[in-house]
Amino acid sequence: MNSFHRGRRLRRSPILREMVRETSLAAADLIMPYFVVETDDPAFRQPIASMPGQFQLSLAELEKEVGEAVKLGLRSVILFGIPAAKDEVGSGAYATEGIVQKAIRMIKKNWPELVVIADCCLCEYTSHGHCGIIAMGDTVGRVLNDSTLELLARTAVSQAEAGADIIAPSDMMDGRVLAIREALDEAGYEETPIMSYAVKYASAYYGPFRDAAESAPKFGDRRTYQMDPANVQEAMREMQADIEEGADIFIVKPAGPYQDVIRLMRDSFDVPLAAYQVSGEYSLICAAALNGWIDRKAVVLESLIGLKRSGAKMIITYFAVEALREGWIR
Repeated sequence: MNSFHRGRRLRRSPILREMVRETSLAAADLIMPYFVVETDDPAFRQPIASMPGQFQLSLAELEKEVGEAVKLGLRSVILFGIPAAKDEVGSGAYATEGIVQKAIRMIKKNWPELVVIADCCLCEYTSHGHCGIIAMGDTVGRVLNDSTLELLARTAVSQAEAGADIIAPSDMMDGRVLAIREALDEAGYEETPIMSYAVKYASAYYGPFRDAAESAPKFGDRRTYQMDPANVQEAMREMQADIEEGADIFIVKPAGPYQDVIRLMRDSFDVPLAAYQVSGEYSLICAAALNGWIDRKAVVLESLIGLKRSGAKMIITYFAVEALREGWIR
């Protein structure tokens, strides 16, 4: 009689391994982020130096990109806007003819079934680069929480009016989910879900995104409103608060370095979880692959499988279109 476990029996061939595979990836799991720029140049397509393969796109170029991605099987996108002009209160975020609002209308007209998620924040639209209103004369970066809620609510309603399927507040203001939920309901958008950046850390992995979205703070940092990377019990409190305020889907951001947090949220709360594989995670993989240090396909797939295994139901990732185009995921 054998005296030890022969686990290798089920690893002998690719088909056997696939038969017993516990975690899988599908096109429906992936959400592709896009950066759309307000510009008079319809051919505007600016490479993002710190994110190889990603671009700032005009509305016309975004239409081309999304059209190709839909043909490949992409099911959902999340939009970030870069306005032509910024001001102290981020008015471009909630303008009826704001760049994200235009992009939403264009996408929903062309591909009604594509799920369009609108990032709801002010940082890309404020002249100071913070996620809310700053007190007069402030040079530290303290955001006025309650004053900001009104503008976030206006932004969410304007995005829903444009046709967004999901509103995704990423600002980390206290009470913003409740403020947005009440505003959406009052405006007649009771059926519009909120995908909250419920657990968003003040991470060093965001650097390339701030290049892409042109949203780096002009002074101070975001540590007064984004979470301390050392904390996990705080994540439990933030998640519970957003559940009680009416969010429908919950994001953990960043993803890879915080898989313990994803797992804890999965085990603690029976809610849909999304992991945001952020710009720094993307750029690190790209850089290593460009230098020939890793197998790009293998590492991309392993990173995404790891997030699913940790408990994420969906993944926001800059690799989404590549994975579909190359046939890595179907």
